[in-house]
Amino acid sequence: MSETTSKSPTNDAAPASPEPGGTEPTALGSEPRSDTTKILLGTLLLLLVIGIALLIAFVGFVRHWLAVHTGTLNGGPDIYYNFWSGFGSDLGEATLISAVAVGVYTGVRKVNCHTKGCWRIGHHPLDGTPYILCRHHHPHVPSAGATHAHILDHYRRVQEGKAPPA
Repeated sequence: MSETTSKSPTNDAAPASPEPGGTEPTALGSEPRSDTTKILLGTLLLLLVIGIALLIAFVGFVRHWLAVHTGTLNGGPDIYYNFWSGFGSDLGEATLISAVAVGVYTGVRKVNCHTKGCWRIGHHPLDGTPYILCRHHHPHVPSAGATHAHILDHYRRVQEGKAPPA
């Protein structure tokens, strides 16, 4: 048997130059960046610079607004009393809710089927891989549930040493 291999032609010429029409290749070299994209990126950068300049120019106003709305301006016995009694008291609750949400997600991801998009609980390891699959996605577990005959057949094969990997 002879095998034939075909190589795609390579171009060892100079690096790509800008194409006519004002487009240049992107960093990945996949598609050229159009003039519209350049104008949009330039506009966004300009707006960001203007926003930072306005924030610096009106820092006093921004600090006063923030102090009023977080409760630190007109404090009680202490300057931060209103903050911790109002706005700041929610920080602890937000932290706890976030921690519980991350814990639940991590726990679910650890025990669920490793098939992408499947949220069933995975009980069946797939031999030779680190994956744990549900009965629907595992190749050796019947999806409709194991009947008594299937269990006895599997037990018989294990006793004879010819068990399918399960």
